[in-house]
Amino acid sequence: MSFEITVVSNIPLTPINDLDEVTIQFLNQIGYFPKGYDPKTDARTVKDSVPYRILRDCFFKRMSKGWTVEQLSTKLKTTKPTIYRHINKLKGMDMIEDLEVEERGQKKKGYRIRYGNLAKAWNFVEAHVDVAMENYRKTIEHIQMLSEKKR
Repeated sequence: MSFEITVVSNIPLTPINDLDEVTIQFLNQIGYFPKGYDPKTDARTVKDSVPYRILRDCFFKRMSKGWTVEQLSTKLKTTKPTIYRHINKLKGMDMIEDLEVEERGQKKKGYRIRYGNLAKAWNFVEAHVDVAMENYRKTIEHIQMLSEKKR
């Protein structure tokens, strides 16, 4: 799976004291919600949507807990394919990790915020961005060299 995140010029959202507001704005900035996102379900707002609630009500409220797809679909009252779609988006950003979860005496695949800590998970995301930017720099230098040879 490839790493994917949107990077935009921004200012810190630290003046905002409402957790939902700052989180939604941040998730919009990094491309978690598609541009102009409008929930297509019975959710009236982004705050009520499955992609937001999977983070707020599950992964953020209990960061060290591993969640199975079944647990998430039950808690959020949605289908497993919907849960997988949002899990894959979060995995693409490398914000969540796989782990083994015990459910009714059985080991199942689960997911949680990487390291059970959002700040540590974000360090991992930043490292991916640094590598991507370094690779862009190498490509630009290569294009510069090739264009100079053509002159």
